[in-house]
Amino acid sequence: MFRDAFHGSDIIYILALIVEVFIRSFCFCQLVKPFMASQVTSDSASKGMERILKEKKRGACYAAAIYFLTMLLIYMIPLYDAYAMFLIGILVAFSAICWVDRRNYRQKLFLVVTFFSLNWFAVAMADILYDGLYEFAGNTKYMQNHPHLWLALYAAVRVFYLVVEFALTAVGIWFILKVYANKHAEMDRKELVMLALPSLMGMVGFEIVRYYRTFYILKTLKIKNDYDALALFFYAVAIITVIVVIVLYQDIKRKQEENLQSELLQSQIDSIQHHMEQVEELYRDIRSARHDMTNHVLTLESLYAGKQTAEAKSYSDALKTELAAMTGEIKSGNPVTDVILQERKKEAQKKGISFYPEFYYPADMGINAFDVSVILHNALQNAIENTQRDGHISVASYRRKNAYMIEVSNTFAGELHWDAQSGLPLTTKINKEGHGYGLSNIRRVAGKYAGDIDVEHKDGEFRLCVMLMME
Repeated sequence: MFRDAFHGSDIIYILALIVEVFIRSFCFCQLVKPFMASQVTSDSASKGMERILKEKKRGACYAAAIYFLTMLLIYMIPLYDAYAMFLIGILVAFSAICWVDRRNYRQKLFLVVTFFSLNWFAVAMADILYDGLYEFAGNTKYMQNHPHLWLALYAAVRVFYLVVEFALTAVGIWFILKVYANKHAEMDRKELVMLALPSLMGMVGFEIVRYYRTFYILKTLKIKNDYDALALFFYAVAIITVIVVIVLYQDIKRKQEENLQSELLQSQIDSIQHHMEQVEELYRDIRSARHDMTNHVLTLESLYAGKQTAEAKSYSDALKTELAAMTGEIKSGNPVTDVILQERKKEAQKKGISFYPEFYYPADMGINAFDVSVILHNALQNAIENTQRDGHISVASYRRKNAYMIEVSNTFAGELHWDAQSGLPLTTKINKEGHGYGLSNIRRVAGKYAGDIDVEHKDGEFRLCVMLMME
């Protein structure tokens, strides 16, 4: 191919071919980049999220560069079988992104198939517009009278072709990235089939339409405008169909997420309701104890009056033990948070985990006890579930100017994956009730008070800091 490029038109063709491969590589990079940057490991989180994202984006560029060089090599061989070139392009692109980011392979296959289908449709539309524009311009009197401008016309139409291909491909990718919200989610086989099927069917239709169009042009040496208009409509519908299916899929996923979060929130409300019932029972016990307090005082006075000091001390110690068991040893300033902390402490101690509560409820700061309870419930549940025996959990609160801070930390020697968009750890549980939804609920509560959360995993310890702005 390149050794025969002595004429100007051949040089323009070769340059256009190189630019076209570059455009495809660039668009491919833009499509896969957000998906490849969707998560990072906890070991590398200390480097800084921004730096990690740059490294992942650089990986997407490496994959695109591999595809670019491979396709140039194929064109230099040359390999004239379009199907073989297409298959090699898919395999190289898929292998490249899998080599850079070795996870979620079904999603990567979907991205590759979707990209090449969109690009095929864009190329087909650009080709039809290219032929129509070239034929129209070539049949004008001006071009008939200026034959020396044919090379310039060819170059201009080639540029037009590349611009149209790039614009259509870029618009399709932009829509996909905009509507595809769950970029970090694992894709199962059914989801792969559902999302890839429109692209595959569109490519079958593309081949049928292209075959009959090419056959008609070769047979009649003419371009049938009605047929081209219908073909343009088909390719436009094919692109729209691919995007609409992704939109519907994401809507289904969003509703599933909402249902899961609603179920989780309902279970937390039920749990807090249970805590409140315990508080009411505690109050009943306290009222009963206060009713009997007169008898206890009279008994102690009688013992001391009779100089039965030992019996009085024993009776007093038993009374204090009963009162401590009744009211609990944790005094946080609110009965609901008292019960939550007390129950979590017992649960942690049963697992052999040390529990250090230094929490105090801000009764005079305009912060609702229910919201604080949601934060403690989620944070301590995550901490207990992810702390091994002989580990430790600490919960503390303090005030910093007009901000109320809650810190929960626990030992955690495992590995976390982080969502680059939210900055939160991704859950590794099948039921998705670990670090993930709980932290999202905490962030949602913090947002009610113009606050936010900060998460850190360093030196074998997971730390959650919640900031609530006070009135």
